[in-house]
Amino acid sequence: MRFKGKVAIVTGASSGIGRATALAFAREGAAAAIADKDVTAGEQVANEIRRSGGEAEVIGTDVSQETEARALIDAVLSRWGRLDVLVNNAGIYYQADAVSTPESVWNSIMAVNLTGAFFCIKHAVPAMLRAKGGAIINVASEAGLVGIRNQVAYNVSKGGLIILTKSCAVDFAAKGIRVNCVCPGTTDTPLVRAAVGRAPDPRATRRALEEVRPANRLGEPEEIAAAILYLASDSAGYTTGAVLSVDGGYTAQ
Repeated sequence: MRFKGKVAIVTGASSGIGRATALAFAREGAAAAIADKDVTAGEQVANEIRRSGGEAEVIGTDVSQETEARALIDAVLSRWGRLDVLVNNAGIYYQADAVSTPESVWNSIMAVNLTGAFFCIKHAVPAMLRAKGGAIINVASEAGLVGIRNQVAYNVSKGGLIILTKSCAVDFAAKGIRVNCVCPGTTDTPLVRAAVGRAPDPRATRRALEEVRPANRLGEPEEIAAAILYLASDSAGYTTGAVLSVDGGYTAQ
Protein backbone atom coordinates (compact mmCIF):
# COMPACT_ATOMS: atom_id res chain seq x y z
CA MET A 1 0.00 0.00 0.00
CA ARG A 2 1.29 3.42 -0.97
CA PHE A 3 1.09 5.03 2.48
CA LYS A 4 1.76 2.10 4.80
CA GLY A 5 3.44 3.36 7.98
CA LYS A 6 2.64 7.00 7.24
CA VAL A 7 0.40 9.44 9.07
CA ALA A 8 -2.01 11.81 7.32
CA ILE A 9 -4.02 14.69 8.76
CA VAL A 10 -7.20 15.61 6.89
CA THR A 11 -9.01 18.72 8.11
CA GLY A 12 -12.75 19.00 7.57
CA ALA A 13 -12.84 15.21 7.33
CA SER A 14 -16.28 14.52 8.77
CA SER A 15 -18.09 14.63 5.40
CA GLY A 16 -17.79 15.20 1.66
CA ILE A 17 -14.34 15.48 0.12
CA GLY A 18 -12.60 15.31 3.50
CA ARG A 19 -14.36 12.09 4.45
CA ALA A 20 -13.57 10.49 1.08
CA THR A 21 -9.94 11.55 1.44
CA ALA A 22 -9.53 10.16 4.97
CA LEU A 23 -11.06 6.85 3.86
CA ALA A 24 -8.78 6.72 0.82
CA PHE A 25 -5.62 7.31 2.85
CA ALA A 26 -6.69 4.61 5.31
CA ARG A 27 -7.28 2.13 2.48
CA GLU A 28 -3.74 2.84 1.30
CA GLY A 29 -2.29 2.05 4.72
CA ALA A 30 -1.98 5.46 6.37
CA ALA A 31 -3.06 6.26 9.88
CA ALA A 32 -5.72 8.95 9.49
CA ALA A 33 -6.03 11.92 11.82
CA ILE A 34 -9.55 13.26 11.32
CA ALA A 35 -9.53 16.94 12.27
CA ASP A 36 -12.95 18.55 12.47
CA LYS A 37 -15.11 20.73 14.69
CA ASP A 38 -17.87 18.13 14.40
CA VAL A 39 -16.38 15.42 16.56
CA THR A 40 -19.51 13.25 16.46
CA ALA A 41 -19.55 13.07 12.65
CA GLY A 42 -15.78 12.66 12.63
CA GLU A 43 -16.08 9.66 14.94
CA GLN A 44 -18.42 8.01 12.45
CA VAL A 45 -15.72 8.31 9.78
CA ALA A 46 -13.08 7.00 12.18
CA ASN A 47 -15.27 4.01 13.06
CA GLU A 48 -15.75 3.27 9.38
CA ILE A 49 -11.97 3.19 8.97
CA ARG A 50 -11.51 0.99 12.04
CA ARG A 51 -14.15 -1.50 10.87
CA SER A 52 -12.12 -1.91 7.69
CA GLY A 53 -8.98 -2.65 9.69
CA GLY A 54 -7.47 0.83 9.47
CA GLU A 55 -6.18 3.19 12.10
CA ALA A 56 -7.85 6.54 12.79
CA GLU A 57 -8.31 9.11 15.50
CA VAL A 58 -10.63 12.10 15.70
CA ILE A 59 -9.11 15.36 16.91
CA GLY A 60 -11.62 18.15 17.52
CA THR A 61 -10.14 21.20 15.82
CA ASP A 62 -11.17 24.70 14.82
CA VAL A 63 -8.42 25.50 12.33
CA SER A 64 -9.19 29.22 12.48
CA GLN A 65 -7.63 29.26 15.96
CA GLU A 66 -3.85 28.97 15.97
CA THR A 67 -3.81 27.35 19.39
CA GLU A 68 -6.06 24.57 18.08
CA ALA A 69 -4.02 24.10 14.89
CA ARG A 70 -0.90 23.76 17.04
CA ALA A 71 -2.68 21.35 19.38
CA LEU A 72 -3.72 19.25 16.37
CA ILE A 73 -0.13 18.75 15.29
CA ASP A 74 0.97 18.07 18.87
CA ALA A 75 -1.78 15.47 19.29
CA VAL A 76 -0.72 13.66 16.11
CA LEU A 77 2.92 13.63 17.18
CA SER A 78 1.94 12.38 20.63
CA ARG A 79 -0.18 9.60 19.14
CA TRP A 80 2.02 8.48 16.24
CA GLY A 81 5.36 10.24 16.62
CA ARG A 82 5.43 11.54 13.05
CA LEU A 83 3.51 13.48 10.41
CA ASP A 84 3.86 12.75 6.70
CA VAL A 85 0.82 14.31 4.99
CA LEU A 86 -1.35 17.33 5.70
CA VAL A 87 -4.53 17.90 3.70
CA ASN A 88 -6.01 21.34 4.30
CA ASN A 89 -9.61 20.69 3.34
CA ALA A 90 -11.66 22.51 6.00
CA GLY A 91 -13.76 25.29 4.50
CA ILE A 92 -16.97 27.26 4.73
CA TYR A 93 -19.09 28.96 2.08
CA TYR A 94 -21.33 32.02 1.71
CA GLN A 95 -23.24 33.47 -1.22
CA ALA A 96 -23.09 37.25 -1.66
CA ASP A 97 -21.38 39.96 -3.68
CA ALA A 98 -19.01 42.57 -2.26
CA VAL A 99 -21.83 44.95 -1.34
CA SER A 100 -23.91 42.34 0.45
CA THR A 101 -21.21 40.43 2.31
CA PRO A 102 -21.12 41.34 6.02
CA GLU A 103 -17.69 42.03 7.46
CA SER A 104 -18.18 39.26 10.00
CA VAL A 105 -18.84 36.72 7.23
CA TRP A 106 -15.82 37.92 5.23
CA ASN A 107 -13.62 37.54 8.30
CA SER A 108 -14.99 34.08 9.13
CA ILE A 109 -14.44 32.74 5.62
CA MET A 110 -10.89 34.06 5.48
CA ALA A 111 -10.19 32.69 8.97
CA VAL A 112 -11.24 29.14 8.10
CA ASN A 113 -10.48 28.79 4.39
CA LEU A 114 -7.17 30.66 4.25
CA THR A 115 -5.75 31.50 7.65
CA GLY A 116 -6.66 28.04 8.96
CA ALA A 117 -4.55 26.44 6.25
CA PHE A 118 -1.71 28.84 7.06
CA PHE A 119 -1.84 27.91 10.76
CA CYS A 120 -1.81 24.19 10.00
CA ILE A 121 1.12 24.56 7.60
CA LYS A 122 3.00 26.75 10.08
CA HIS A 123 2.90 24.05 12.74
CA ALA A 124 3.08 20.99 10.46
CA VAL A 125 6.30 21.95 8.67
CA PRO A 126 8.60 21.59 11.72
CA ALA A 127 7.15 18.12 12.35
CA MET A 128 7.69 17.15 8.71
CA LEU A 129 11.25 18.40 8.85
CA ARG A 130 11.91 16.00 11.71
CA ALA A 131 10.57 13.21 9.49
CA LYS A 132 12.89 14.44 6.70
CA GLY A 133 10.07 15.37 4.35
CA GLY A 134 6.36 15.47 3.79
CA ALA A 135 3.52 16.45 1.51
CA ILE A 136 0.95 19.21 1.98
CA ILE A 137 -2.12 19.39 -0.22
CA ASN A 138 -4.43 22.39 -0.06
CA VAL A 139 -7.99 21.97 -1.28
CA ALA A 140 -8.85 25.20 -3.10
CA SER A 141 -11.54 25.42 -5.78
CA GLU A 142 -12.32 26.31 -9.36
CA ALA A 143 -13.55 29.50 -7.67
CA GLY A 144 -9.93 30.36 -6.90
CA LEU A 145 -9.10 30.34 -10.61
CA VAL A 146 -12.05 32.22 -12.09
CA GLY A 147 -14.53 34.72 -10.72
CA ILE A 148 -17.78 32.94 -9.96
CA ARG A 149 -20.76 35.21 -9.53
CA ASN A 150 -22.16 36.08 -6.10
CA GLN A 151 -19.58 34.42 -3.84
CA VAL A 152 -16.83 36.99 -3.53
CA ALA A 153 -15.48 36.03 -0.11
CA TYR A 154 -15.26 32.36 -1.01
CA ASN A 155 -13.58 33.16 -4.35
CA VAL A 156 -10.97 35.37 -2.70
CA SER A 157 -10.24 32.85 0.06
CA LYS A 158 -9.61 30.10 -2.48
CA GLY A 159 -7.50 32.34 -4.69
CA GLY A 160 -5.43 33.17 -1.64
CA LEU A 161 -5.05 29.47 -0.88
CA ILE A 162 -3.57 28.91 -4.34
CA ILE A 163 -0.86 31.54 -3.85
CA LEU A 164 -0.25 30.25 -0.31
CA THR A 165 0.43 26.88 -1.96
CA LYS A 166 2.92 28.33 -4.41
CA SER A 167 4.66 30.44 -1.77
CA CYS A 168 5.15 27.50 0.58
CA ALA A 169 6.21 25.26 -2.29
CA VAL A 170 9.17 27.46 -3.13
CA ASP A 171 10.01 28.06 0.54
CA PHE A 172 10.20 24.39 1.50
CA ALA A 173 11.11 22.46 -1.67
CA ALA A 174 14.79 22.25 -0.80
CA LYS A 175 13.85 20.85 2.61
CA GLY A 176 11.96 17.89 1.17
CA ILE A 177 8.45 19.21 1.72
CA ARG A 178 6.16 19.36 -1.31
CA VAL A 179 3.14 21.68 -1.32
CA ASN A 180 0.47 21.30 -3.97
CA CYS A 181 -3.12 22.28 -4.52
CA VAL A 182 -6.26 20.71 -5.97
CA CYS A 183 -9.07 22.85 -7.35
CA PRO A 184 -12.29 20.83 -7.35
CA GLY A 185 -15.29 21.81 -9.34
CA THR A 186 -18.78 21.54 -7.86
CA THR A 187 -18.84 18.13 -6.22
CA ASP A 188 -21.77 15.98 -5.15
CA THR A 189 -21.29 16.38 -1.40
CA PRO A 190 -23.90 16.63 1.38
CA LEU A 191 -23.26 20.39 1.52
CA VAL A 192 -23.97 20.84 -2.21
CA ARG A 193 -27.01 18.56 -2.10
CA ALA A 194 -28.42 20.56 0.80
CA ALA A 195 -27.86 23.85 -1.02
CA VAL A 196 -29.53 22.50 -4.17
CA GLY A 197 -32.41 21.20 -2.07
CA ARG A 198 -33.10 24.70 -0.74
CA ALA A 199 -33.49 26.12 -4.25
CA PRO A 200 -37.02 26.86 -5.55
CA ASP A 201 -36.51 24.22 -8.26
CA PRO A 202 -33.84 21.75 -7.03
CA ARG A 203 -33.86 19.64 -10.19
CA ALA A 204 -33.34 22.63 -12.47
CA THR A 205 -30.68 24.05 -10.15
CA ARG A 206 -28.68 20.82 -10.17
CA ARG A 207 -29.00 20.52 -13.94
CA ALA A 208 -27.70 24.08 -14.36
CA LEU A 209 -24.67 23.24 -12.22
CA GLU A 210 -24.00 20.19 -14.37
CA GLU A 211 -24.48 21.89 -17.75
CA VAL A 212 -21.92 24.67 -17.19
CA ARG A 213 -19.08 22.15 -17.40
CA PRO A 214 -18.02 20.10 -20.43
CA ALA A 215 -18.27 16.81 -18.52
CA ASN A 216 -21.97 17.60 -18.01
CA ARG A 217 -22.04 16.30 -14.45
CA LEU A 218 -20.90 17.07 -10.91
CA GLY A 219 -17.75 15.57 -9.49
CA GLU A 220 -17.69 12.74 -6.96
CA PRO A 221 -15.83 13.14 -3.65
CA GLU A 222 -13.81 10.02 -4.43
CA GLU A 223 -12.51 11.62 -7.63
CA ILE A 224 -11.16 14.57 -5.69
CA ALA A 225 -9.68 12.23 -3.09
CA ALA A 226 -7.86 10.32 -5.82
CA ALA A 227 -6.17 13.52 -7.00
CA ILE A 228 -5.15 14.36 -3.44
CA LEU A 229 -3.66 10.90 -2.93
CA TYR A 230 -1.66 11.21 -6.13
CA LEU A 231 -0.16 14.54 -5.06
CA ALA A 232 0.70 13.09 -1.65
CA SER A 233 2.32 9.97 -3.11
CA ASP A 234 5.90 9.25 -4.11
CA SER A 235 4.67 9.08 -7.72
CA ALA A 236 4.40 12.89 -7.56
CA GLY A 237 7.86 13.27 -6.03
CA TYR A 238 8.95 15.91 -8.56
CA THR A 239 5.69 17.86 -8.25
CA THR A 240 5.48 20.91 -6.03
CA GLY A 241 3.67 24.21 -6.43
CA ALA A 242 1.20 22.56 -8.80
CA VAL A 243 -2.45 23.56 -9.13
CA LEU A 244 -4.49 20.58 -10.30
CA SER A 245 -8.00 21.32 -11.59
CA VAL A 246 -10.50 18.50 -11.06
CA ASP A 247 -13.58 20.28 -12.37
CA GLY A 248 -15.03 18.46 -15.35
CA GLY A 249 -13.42 20.97 -17.70
CA TYR A 250 -15.04 24.08 -16.20
CA THR A 251 -11.89 26.22 -16.07
CA ALA A 252 -10.69 24.95 -19.47
CA GLN A 253 -13.46 26.85 -21.27
